[in-house]
Amino acid sequence: MIMQLQDPYNIPYKGIYAIADRKNEFVELMEHSNCYGGSAWALYHYSKSPLVIKSRAVGDMMRYLIKVGRSNLTLQSSTAAAGIESVIVNNDEIEITYSGLGGGGVGATTCRAYASGVLRCDISESGGGKRASGKIVVPRRERVLIGIDNTDSKEVGATWTLAHNIAVAADSLEHKYISHTLVQLFPVPDKTQNCVATVLEFACTEGAREELLSAVREGLLEYSVSSETGMVALSDFDASALMEYSRLCRSKMITKELTLKTAAQNNVEICIDGKGIIGALAALPWFSRNDESVFL
Repeated sequence: MIMQLQDPYNIPYKGIYAIADRKNEFVELMEHSNCYGGSAWALYHYSKSPLVIKSRAVGDMMRYLIKVGRSNLTLQSSTAAAGIESVIVNNDEIEITYSGLGGGGVGATTCRAYASGVLRCDISESGGGKRASGKIVVPRRERVLIGIDNTDSKEVGATWTLAHNIAVAADSLEHKYISHTLVQLFPVPDKTQNCVATVLEFACTEGAREELLSAVREGLLEYSVSSETGMVALSDFDASALMEYSRLCRSKMITKELTLKTAAQNNVEICIDGKGIIGALAALPWFSRNDESVFL
């Protein structure tokens, strides 16, 4: 039997999404990999691009923090074989240009051009010994963080599983489910068992936030078995302003009054106001920092 490959020299990414800050000065580019080996190679080489400030892999999601603008890439075989040439924000769209040599050129063109989330593309011929470039256009998105705690009881349930399953059900191209992070809290006496909150991260296109929050809230009200469920939401590029509160919550018992005051000061929306908002708010700044958030 002869193996039949429909497109032997192309591995499209599952999805490519881009979140911009409010001033359109920085973009976080997130590439959902279909082949971790190839993406890890790209992560190493793209990290050397002048515009890339920080890069990391979170599971099979490659994440790049990038300064908006253009750069001149000097590509060099084996050592700097691919990179990000430009990231430009145009109103509600973000244009990203990649370049690469050989196999890196294939990744810069066809592998990214046909990913979910890409609106348009302009790619050159790639493969072999060629230098290739590819430009993709994706929607400009905002980050929406949802903190959740106290959905279970001593008899049934686990907050992290319910939160993930609701996020999967709410996932769409308009509000894309990006990450799920467990955050260890101070073990208060009235905890269910392990005292762990969850933060969900979504990348939303313009106008999609309210639909997302409504869907998650409805799911929690339907399936939570606790009368003290808490749900909070923040739309921002990061949540670092909440880290001081979070560290306090992870070190000792704090009051709901402090939580409400902190939420108001940081434009955090209280969606379900049970006692669980204490831990839900503390979870927000740890989004996608899964290895750090699980211990006190």
